[in-house]
Amino acid sequence: MSLGPDPVCNSLKGEESTMHSIWRAVTLGIVVTLAVVLGVNVTNLSAQASDPRVGTWKLNVAKSKYSPGPAPQSQTLKVEASGKGEKVTSEVVGADGKRNTSTYTANFDGKDYPLSGSLVGADKVSLKRIDARTTERTDKKDGKTVMTLKRVVSQDGKTMTVTSKGTNAEGKPVNNVVVFEKQ
Repeated sequence: MSLGPDPVCNSLKGEESTMHSIWRAVTLGIVVTLAVVLGVNVTNLSAQASDPRVGTWKLNVAKSKYSPGPAPQSQTLKVEASGKGEKVTSEVVGADGKRNTSTYTANFDGKDYPLSGSLVGADKVSLKRIDARTTERTDKKDGKTVMTLKRVVSQDGKTMTVTSKGTNAEGKPVNNVVVFEKQ
């Protein structure tokens, strides 16, 4: 004697199938969310890692030319990736032995950002990326350009040459070619 399909078993199988579908959807949602989050972070890390300016740079006084002089005793640049730009801390020991620290955090978007401790008296900085190894920095005082710095990292990533043109804090013309070595 056959009783036919068991309505209780069929009901449980239906619920089991629905639960399985819900768990599959939840798991897929979690996997997709993690992939997106990790993908964004990997993209940010790879963009930062590929920026040849990121790192610590030391001035090579012997290879640099300062007009007008005198050259500083030393200078160290710490360049860190920040957002769509960089954070730079520059520590200089002048020819007279005085120490100076300047800092800024700016994006490569041509907009003005605060600059503190500038030796040329600038209060704003703007950045533009020319190509993967070349950037341009413009220092301004009260909205007026006082210095333009073209910064080129060598093909091997070991040196950076900075050509600075503008006026110093005394209003004298500046035309420097400064060489930094990556540490």
